[in-house]
Amino acid sequence: MRKTLLALTLGLVTSTAFAAGEHGGSHAPAGDAEVDRTIRLEAGDMWFDAESLNVEPGHTIRFEITNTGHLAHEFVIGDAQAQEAHREMMQQMSGGHGGHGDHGGHDMAEGQHGGQMPAVNLAPGERATLVWTAPKNVDSLEYACNIPGHYESGMSGNIDLQG
Repeated sequence: MRKTLLALTLGLVTSTAFAAGEHGGSHAPAGDAEVDRTIRLEAGDMWFDAESLNVEPGHTIRFEITNTGHLAHEFVIGDAQAQEAHREMMQQMSGGHGGHGDHGGHDMAEGQHGGQMPAVNLAPGERATLVWTAPKNVDSLEYACNIPGHYESGMSGNIDLQG
């Protein structure tokens, strides 16, 4: 009986791990893409340490973001309209007041926000990696933390896509 329970438990744990798989999106796991450039950013309480970045269209960038602050943050890439829509959704989910610690009730698992925005989330003291390929058909994008109040306090920057 014990062997059967042990085998069943191990089988469930293993199948759960394999079922997790990879999330879809416009960024690949760090080991799967040929990276053209690595950009290291620091996210503090209400700031990123770079206000703008220049990136070649079509290049694959590995972002290494470290949260040195005391609050949870996100790092989301998208155009201004998508960032604004995401901020509004985050505000609605927080009930109209700041959701600094809980992301406003939004499930902030690493991945894409709204199916179009590559993103990672960082607890205080955490480091995360996002591998992203810059599109060839746009001039600029934004990176931002859209947790209520964070963007408004200066947690954003421009990505200028040089051609």
